[in-house]
Parts: sequence; C-alpha cells; structure tokens
Amino acid sequence: MKRTLFPILLIVITASPACADWLQFRGLGGSGVAPDKGMPVTWSVTENIAWKYEMPGAGGSSPIVVGDKVLLSCYSGYGLDRSEPGDQKNLTRHLVCVDRRTGKLQWKADFPAPLPEPEYSSYQALHGYASSTPISDGKHVWVFLGKAGVYCYDLDGKEKWKASVGTGTHGWGSGTSPILHKDLLIVNASVESGSLIAFDKNSGKERWNTKGMRSSWNTPILVKLANGTTELAVATQPKMLGFDPDTGKELWDAATYDWYVCPSLVAHAGILYGLQHSICVAVKAGGRGDVTESHVPWKKNLGAVVSSPLYHDGNLYWAANGTAFCVKASDGSTIYRERLKAGGDFYASPVLADGKLYYVSRSDGAYVLEAGPKFNLLAHNTLDKSTFNAGPAVSGSQLFLRSDRYLYCIGKEK
Repeated sequence: MKRTLFPILLIVITASPACADWLQFRGLGGSGVAPDKGMPVTWSVTENIAWKYEMPGAGGSSPIVVGDKVLLSCYSGYGLDRSEPGDQKNLTRHLVCVDRRTGKLQWKADFPAPLPEPEYSSYQALHGYASSTPISDGKHVWVFLGKAGVYCYDLDGKEKWKASVGTGTHGWGSGTSPILHKDLLIVNASVESGSLIAFDKNSGKERWNTKGMRSSWNTPILVKLANGTTELAVATQPKMLGFDPDTGKELWDAATYDWYVCPSLVAHAGILYGLQHSICVAVKAGGRGDVTESHVPWKKNLGAVVSSPLYHDGNLYWAANGTAFCVKASDGSTIYRERLKAGGDFYASPVLADGKLYYVSRSDGAYVLEAGPKFNLLAHNTLDKSTFNAGPAVSGSQLFLRSDRYLYCIGKEK
C-alpha cells in the first residue's frame, strides 16, 4: 500500500522583544545605563529624526517612556523670555503625555502655580519651573512640582491624588526628581521644607518625614548591599547621607562636600560616587554613624556643577565646562580629561547604551563618545537653536530628547 506523506509545516513565530521602558530620572536605578543595541550615532534636523513634537511650554525635566507613552513636565505663561518674563499669575505647569509611535499629544494635565514663585532671573532662569523628571511604575505616573506638590495620575490622564511637601522656595528654583521604593514614593524636598519625605504611592498618605536636607538639588538613589539590604542615599551640604528607605531613619553620614550639591549619586557594588563643583568622591555604603574616616576610600579635586556621573566597567564618566572626564572608580585617578569640540556647559546627565556615551550640552549640541578608557569622539550632533537641559531617555534603540521647545524621537521609526 502506497503511503502518502503529508509534510509537517513548522511555523515559528518570533515576537520582537518589547521596547524596554525608561521609567524614571536616568532610567533603571538612576544609573543612566540602558541595554539597548543599534543606537543612533548621528542626527540633525533632517537626519535620523523619527518625529518632533512642539511642547506647550519650556522645561528642564527629562522624558520617561512607559509602553507607548512618553511623559514629561513643562511650563507656560511666565518665565519664557528674560527681557519680558511676563506676569507670574499666568504661570502654569503641565504634565504631557505623547504617543511614542507618532509624536502626537495623547493628553495633558495643567497645574496653576501657587504664588509667589521665585522671580525669573539668575539661576532660576537657566532651567525654569519644570525641572523634575516624572516617574512611573507602569500603571501610574507621579510628578513633583516644587511648592505645588506631588501629583499622581493614571496613564490615561486621570488624577488619583496630590500632596504637599512644603511651601518653601529658593532663588535657584526646584529640581529634584522622585523615586520609588516598594510602595513608597520618596521626594527630596530640600527647597520646600528641608525634608526627605516618603508617601504611600497608592494613597498619597505621608509615611515618613526626615529633616536635614540642606542645599540639596539632587535626586536620591537606592543602593543595594552585599548582604541583601537596600539603603537610600542623597547628597547634601556638607555631607552624603544614608537612610533606611523603609523608615527614613538616618544610618550614616560622611563629610564629603563644602557647598550646595546638584549632581545625583550613582552606585555600583555598594559604593556611591558623587560630584560637586570641584569634588569627586567615593563613599562605601553600609556603615553606621559618622563614616568619614572609615568609608571614604578617595576624594579628588575634579567635579561638575550640575551634571551627574555615570559608572561603566570600572570607570566614572561625566562632562562639565566643555570637557569630558573619565576616572578610575577604584581610586579616582584620571584616565582622560579631554576638551570637547565646541565646548559649552552641561546640565544634562550622560546616558550609556550600545557601548556609547551620550553627552547633551545646553547649547552646543550632543556628543557621542565610545564608552571606554580611550577618548574617542564618534559624533557631534546639533539640532534647533534651543536650550537642552535634560538628559535623554532610551527605549527601543531610540533616544527621546527634549529641549525648552521640542521633544525629539531620534532613531529609526518603529
């Protein structure tokens, strides 16, 4: 008997991996490091721009990416022009949600400012009134708006709760970003109340409040220790401080700084690394009490005023005053200190993806460097003549970069 053989067709369906979300200031753990490959190296106003969205106002907050949504804060109505700042009564902040595929507005929430706010002058005018990066857990988004407080929204733009962190102001403005720990939303409200405050992320109820945040414009960071515990660290004047993130109890302090601190900390293998205007310092977490003598392995006379450092493969990287720095994380010794092409100042903190370092200057474009101990400038890219104070978000091999006028999606269209 003749047997008919029916071929068996094997259909293999390969799903492309979902675009990794960039949920907070500097991405996963506040590290500035993304796993993405195939990242863009060059771009311009006519090259490698998937879309460009004109913002309803200015701002210095970085974007975050949550699924098909890009979220960031901005402001309008006042403080857009030094020569004619306008009337403070018109100052309004906005939380903006943009479709990551098309660059079209999905929704916008408006927040009239509680007056008075600092005048639009001096350092306040360098970054404006919306410099706090939102944060999301994939279901909700939280945004910190200085003395206007903290707001929680769902991803469809519906307000869930709001809470105050204090009513203080400063001539240099407000700019720290919230972080999440378990069911807590933690805010450095140094300007508003001199406090580090934790809220229940679901209800907005205050869970703990710790005083002592002095001249601190940086975002706290969580550091995991070898014993499995987690500490919360923040840089203040004149100390780096460590806390129990569950209770707000202060655990340790290290006298590391001599003035105000803007750059946020980075952590690796239980070591915290921080910058100040002329200081680069390493502090080992996990101590108790005053650990200045026992847990500060090195301190060098290098630094940055605003931009934070990045750790990669045993080295620290940052840019300041038109110069790119690379130092050994083990001892702080300088590996290179190289002048960048056009120079310029840096407020944005660097990010790393696909073996590339991305440095965004305020007005002289973005520099792409090879991530390694040898200085290798791969590209210098410029866009429209506007001010760039925010670091990019990375998701799906694309960069999401905002200026005081536009939000750009850089890379191949999806």
